[in-house]
Amino acid sequence: MEFGTVIETVGEVIDFIGVLAIVVGVVYASLDAGLRGIRGKSPIYDRFRRVLGRAILLGLELLVAADIIKTVAVTPTLDSVLVLAIIVLIRTFLSWSLELEVSGRWPWQKRSAPESESSLAQTEAG
Repeated sequence: MEFGTVIETVGEVIDFIGVLAIVVGVVYASLDAGLRGIRGKSPIYDRFRRVLGRAILLGLELLVAADIIKTVAVTPTLDSVLVLAIIVLIRTFLSWSLELEVSGRWPWQKRSAPESESSLAQTEAG
């Protein structure tokens, strides 16, 4: 098997895993929200957004990794690298925006450990 073919296949597999992570996250977040609604547990909406946002973030990271592998390792032309750069910039902006929505802070900001752990534990238990 040729090196380019192997790398292309690896990129496709990572692409698939990224999409799968998003789909599984949507299904899990929806089922969790539905069960919480039936059982009368709260917070439903905030938890749904957080779980869904994390799944999308994970999927985006995997999709970026797959794009980098497929573009740089297989066809490193100037056009393909420029397209990759634009895709990575867009997905990075989306990831940062989702992180801000989900956690209330930018990815490079430190979170205060006692506050975030206690609020997470309360949210998970409730």
